[in-house]
Amino acid sequence: MALLESAIGAVAGTVIETALKGTSEAAKQIRGAYTEVQAKQRAIIAAQEYAERYDKRHCQVKIMPGLMKEPLPLEDIYTAVKTLDDKSIRHFSGLDDLEETYRAKGRRSFDAEGERLDGMVVANAEQFLTVLGSPGIGKSTFLRKVGLEALKQNGQIQRDCIPVLIELKELRNETINLKQKISAEFATCGFPESVAFTDASLAQGKLLLLLDGLDEVPTQNLNRVIKHIENFVDAHHTNTFIASCRTAAYRSFFQRFTDVTLAEFDDEQIEQFIRRWFSAQPDLDASTADKYWELLQKDENKATKELAQTPLLLTFLCLVYDRQQILPTQRSILYGKALDILLSDWAAQKRLEQDPIYEGFHADLEKVLLAQIAYNSFEQDQLFFLKDDIIDRISEFLAETLEASRYLNGAAVLQAIEKQQGILVERATDIYSFSHLTLQEYLTAFHVKELGLEGELIKHLTDKRWREVFLLTSGLTGSRAINLLESIEAASRHYLARHPKLIALIRWAERSTTNSEGEVNLTARRAAASARASAIASASAIARAIAIASDIASASAINIASAIASDIAIASDIDIDSASLRDIFNTPKITELPDHLQRMAETIPSKDSSSPDWRNWANELEALWLNTLDLSKEELTLTLKEVEALRDYLYATELLFSCKDAAIHIRKQDWTNLEARLLTWPE
Repeated sequence: MALLESAIGAVAGTVIETALKGTSEAAKQIRGAYTEVQAKQRAIIAAQEYAERYDKRHCQVKIMPGLMKEPLPLEDIYTAVKTLDDKSIRHFSGLDDLEETYRAKGRRSFDAEGERLDGMVVANAEQFLTVLGSPGIGKSTFLRKVGLEALKQNGQIQRDCIPVLIELKELRNETINLKQKISAEFATCGFPESVAFTDASLAQGKLLLLLDGLDEVPTQNLNRVIKHIENFVDAHHTNTFIASCRTAAYRSFFQRFTDVTLAEFDDEQIEQFIRRWFSAQPDLDASTADKYWELLQKDENKATKELAQTPLLLTFLCLVYDRQQILPTQRSILYGKALDILLSDWAAQKRLEQDPIYEGFHADLEKVLLAQIAYNSFEQDQLFFLKDDIIDRISEFLAETLEASRYLNGAAVLQAIEKQQGILVERATDIYSFSHLTLQEYLTAFHVKELGLEGELIKHLTDKRWREVFLLTSGLTGSRAINLLESIEAASRHYLARHPKLIALIRWAERSTTNSEGEVNLTARRAAASARASAIASASAIARAIAIASDIASASAINIASAIASDIAIASDIDIDSASLRDIFNTPKITELPDHLQRMAETIPSKDSSSPDWRNWANELEALWLNTLDLSKEELTLTLKEVEALRDYLYATELLFSCKDAAIHIRKQDWTNLEARLLTWPE
């Protein structure tokens, strides 16, 4: 209510000043129609109606009606946006440069580097501004918020003006008249002599024109709309203009305007949005925002959090969590819905008249095309690709799918996908990538499922770059997921088959964990024992490497190896479902191990110790573990190649369990049969 009263006061003052104090012919016309008292009264009433109308029409957020039951006030959930200037766009970067830069970051995000400025500060400073961004990034929301701030008495937009929001998608007819649109807005709210008031306001520079969605203008009308806006701006240049447009559709239309791009949300903005979304008292009492934010920080939710960088998809994720109070384990469903939102749902909800590429090119067919591009690129370890290359891939797909040659326009398809959905994004001149790595992984998995390429997928079993693809494939294949799990189990045995010592260790793990005191699942106990054997073997190999390194005075080798050895020595238990070592192993000597390990940690040789000192310490550490776990030195003297094979085997087994959790449906008996074989080797 305070906001509304503030807006009424601000608008009323501007209206009165325009109507009663202006010197234009339009202002004189208004004064001639009413007495000063009448004009003031009408101005206050009109201001009240205008503020209410703006709030109801433009400041109530309700998207995805199937999930969102009622609208939320924009003021309650708005998160401050940040903008990037043109310097942040890497126009002339090469393909290899982009790949190298991305991998050097060590993060999943493709976000642009550069200074980020507060969007409202930029909007307040610029008289002519174009706001660019990808679909769902929040351009329309930002324009509405700018108008709301302009309405306030002491808002962030410090201009004595009246905001008027025009949705450009409505300019469908050949006759285009912005002044008529503005006048209609005022007439609806009962402004005195709305046509004359519009003329007076424009003449005095009292309007803030918010031109939303230049990319949403029907193509056949775009040139006329652009020309009309340019002429309108030139004729009324004392007013303020802010336009919005999707980046892919923008071609530097307006010479007077400063162009800025909305940046994807960073962690600070994501957290702020979540806290605003879950700010109702029941959510505050339940600490819903805290729980959700903590959940997104977990390693297994990195890919989900990546989608949250796009405000539209963050809204979707908040709606999902609001309903379920968890993030679905089966992320394939979650990501599939997120992709559908970008492909079709968002445009349908906004009632956009999208340009058809050709008849029959529906969302499902487009998904198949994108999945093929994603898979081929992933196979080539390629996150960025040249425009000509992707056009060739699209054209080839169209040639295989359609008969009519007139439809084989790969460039037009690429442009439409980029403009309409933003799933493919131009990162530098003629260099593209998927908007999110998560979407590329999902589409890769979709392609595997569609073409039955699980056998090809197994080739990438221990390549952690493919981990998310395995999990998503498991979810997408439904009841056939058990086939993927069985393939993983069969493939994992190849890592052991050439190494008799590893087979012996797996058999030892089975023997040493059977009938232990804990209630931990038998397979988990075998995994813990095998992992410990791998750690012991690694520690021995590393400690000996340190001894060799000290002989040749390699300081870097000593620093690295001694740090790893220290971590192994300090470990006093194995964290498998919070179980202690006694819960894992059936040997009574295990209870004394923590004290012995602590002593070993306290006696680690210094970095400048002699080679014999390191050898003695390594031998003592190894002997401690061997004695505790009833292993012989010969059984655990592994080569680095054997250690690597054992780690690959254990990783594949862990991935199998994760795929099982990601699956939609697996018959209980099928899983029981498979689990019984895991981490075992028949005599």
